[in-house]
Amino acid sequence: MEQTDRNIVKKAVYRRSDDANKGMLGSLLMICGCYGMAGAAVMAGKASLRCGIGLLKNAVVKSIYPIMAGQIYESVFFPLDQTDDGKLSKSNIDFLLSESKRSSAVLVGCGLSVCDDTRAIVDSVIRNCETPIVLDADALNCVAENPDVLKNKKSEIIITPHPGEMARLVGTNAQEVNRNRVKTAVDFAAKYGVVTVLKGAGTVIASPDGRVLINRTGNSGMATGGSGDVLAGMTAALLAQGANPCDAAAAAVYLHGLAGDIAAEKLGKISMLPTDLINEISTAYRKCGF
Repeated sequence: MEQTDRNIVKKAVYRRSDDANKGMLGSLLMICGCYGMAGAAVMAGKASLRCGIGLLKNAVVKSIYPIMAGQIYESVFFPLDQTDDGKLSKSNIDFLLSESKRSSAVLVGCGLSVCDDTRAIVDSVIRNCETPIVLDADALNCVAENPDVLKNKKSEIIITPHPGEMARLVGTNAQEVNRNRVKTAVDFAAKYGVVTVLKGAGTVIASPDGRVLINRTGNSGMATGGSGDVLAGMTAALLAQGANPCDAAAAAVYLHGLAGDIAAEKLGKISMLPTDLINEISTAYRKCGF
């Protein structure tokens, strides 16, 4: 069992040359957000950009496009059809799969919601997408109804559950998950062949090949809704830039916690916000030698 440190960041982060261009730095397709949950997608997108992604593409419902476009100037947007209550429609599946082929990673789930249409979208992405995927938040809640779908994946997958989401995936409760954090993550990674990031104090990163890392950065000031969206964006950005899934996950977790520690020093644990983590990602990188 390893501990995350700056060396994992140096291993995972792409060192850009002086003649680098955006085509060399990966493209990330985000399938996130719904009416009422634009913030989750905004935070994930901003975090991915701070992690150096070459091109960010947001597939969003039309109702939140104006909100997101006013928050993330650097992104390409695909305003898509939605259900009557503002959820992403399954009529977009063919477009999403087509666009995933032109991307180097796909992030699904932040603020996506759980309904019949999003369940169909998540299921189809897992079964058909050949681009590496990060599944977070509502994508995991969709998968929880049939975790065996992960055995039919066509690409490498990272999942980033908090204890409640992990409990739904394995059919138990959060208290039981937290009593057996390492074993829960290791067993799930081995059973389904996915890198499993079990969030919380001492986040566990478990790879299907048996590799396990424990993170020691971070603090209780990060226990606020939105911190996980930031981590998902960071993880997907590193994955899109070519890091292998386990290294991408471990480096993102380390940087995420380090950014949280920097924010806590400046603002205190009570007043810091997930958006403060995004603002400190650049300092975290610099502390790791970038």
